[in-house]
Amino acid sequence: MRIYKIFTPIVACLLAAAPALAQPNPDSPRPLASYADLANLSDRADAVIHVQIRKQIALEPERAVGIAPGFVRLYIEARTQSLIAGSVPLGESLRYLVDVALDSNGKAPKLKKQEMILFARLLPNRPGEIQLVAPAAQLPYSVGLVARLRPVLTDLARPDSPPAIVGVADALSVAGNLAGESETQIFLDTLGGGHASLSILRRPGREPVWGVSWGEIIDSAARPPRPETVEWFRLACALPPSLPPSANLSRDPAERAQAARDYTFVLGSLGPCARSIALD
Repeated sequence: MRIYKIFTPIVACLLAAAPALAQPNPDSPRPLASYADLANLSDRADAVIHVQIRKQIALEPERAVGIAPGFVRLYIEARTQSLIAGSVPLGESLRYLVDVALDSNGKAPKLKKQEMILFARLLPNRPGEIQLVAPAAQLPYSVGLVARLRPVLTDLARPDSPPAIVGVADALSVAGNLAGESETQIFLDTLGGGHASLSILRRPGREPVWGVSWGEIIDSAARPPRPETVEWFRLACALPPSLPPSANLSRDPAERAQAARDYTFVLGSLGPCARSIALD
């Protein structure tokens, strides 16, 4: 591909908006985006857009500040096919920057006429210009991908959709009257100040049970979230790997240890936040 010398005001604006970085190597098998990948991308985006690429131009290396070795920064013009999610009307044409891996011959992949799903932020006062939200925020379009994506977008848009978790506020474990009996409450910090808490209950001779409450009232009947739901995503992909000591309000060493064990138990029950593609 010929390297064109371009630096129009449009490109300058897009560069200033910090373009998304590296896509996977086009010569390598593309990993299937996991539920967590799709939820994270969707959660960051103002709009999820189906487009067809009409034109690509490789920027000169000196204009691609911060690009990783083995990648090329492309200026893309695309035709809007549909707005999958988002409330802002889009024009027929969109422009954005994306970094993609060079192929085995050291060339930029040919993307013209390919259809993509974009997870994007809209640029104020710049109609037709968007910024991808993450390195992997341009995914090849397929009917299967859209089918997997729509339930994620629907759940995130629910009025009662759980808020993003930003940390652990407090944790307190209290021993019961019987040996092996305890109850632990873990209160979570959320984006926007909403309420969320975890309850872990242990009874002698029984398996421990736990649940999550999304609100001020702790629900005694709360249960763990189902895997691959927004509730699961909020917890599995945001909780820190261990209980912060500063959040543990229990003073008794045994109760402090129990709170830490119960937190680890919850993480084990949730399972890993599996991601197939790099988002940062």
